Amino acid sequence: MSLLWLGLVSVALADPDVRDEARQAQHSQAELQSRIDAADDEMRAMLEELRELERAERRLARENATLAPRIERQTGALSRREQALDTLEETRDALPELQERMVERLEQWVENDMPFLREERLARVASLRSQAGELSSAERWERIVEAWRAELEYGREVDAWRGYLGEGESRREVDYLRLGRVGFFYLTPDGRAGRVWLAEAGSWAALDEDQRRNVRNGLRIARDRRAPELLSVPLSQPLESAEDDT
Repeated sequence: MSLLWLGLVSVALADPDVRDEARQAQHSQAELQSRIDAADDEMRAMLEELRELERAERRLARENATLAPRIERQTGALSRREQALDTLEETRDALPELQERMVERLEQWVENDMPFLREERLARVASLRSQAGELSSAERWERIVEAWRAELEYGREVDAWRGYLGEGESRREVDYLRLGRVGFFYLTPDGRAGRVWLAEAGSWAALDEDQRRNVRNGLRIARDRRAPELLSVPLSQPLESAEDDT
């Protein structure tokens, strides 16, 4: 049987048609194997790309988990800044009116306060109004704050100066003594007459000899001619009222 099979194969290979079919079959088999190999390479490349995409996705997930709190904080900060800008715009629009109210209150303060250095203090208020159009908003605000600070400082100072009292023919030179905002006095240059300003009455009241002596001592203390000491003088206004003002 084997000899017979080999004989048949030999006869078949001797036939040209059979040889052509065999070659075509081999060629087809080679092409099929080439396509299979190419498909395998493409599949491996696609699998590698898929794995790389999965790795990238995991990296992005980790980065998002890290960045999310930071982005949330930045978003909150941005929101607060936007709110602050809105508030700033509202404040900027309201600032001129607020500044004018502060100037009006300062003027009322001076007019209702004890009448010391009144011309100087009212001139300071007037300058705030006259310079309103010449200064920037920030500069005007700074001037207003300085004026208020100067007024508040009066409540902490002991001051003495020579000035004038009265108007016209009754105008005369006197020595003034101011003890913060609780005492305002004057003595004539010869020391024989003196008065204390009474805030509630809005007028001057006479001092007796002992009170005038204490005022003279206060003048010397204010002018650094005498060591500080306790003075026994009437108050121009109650301490409670003076503390409220300052």
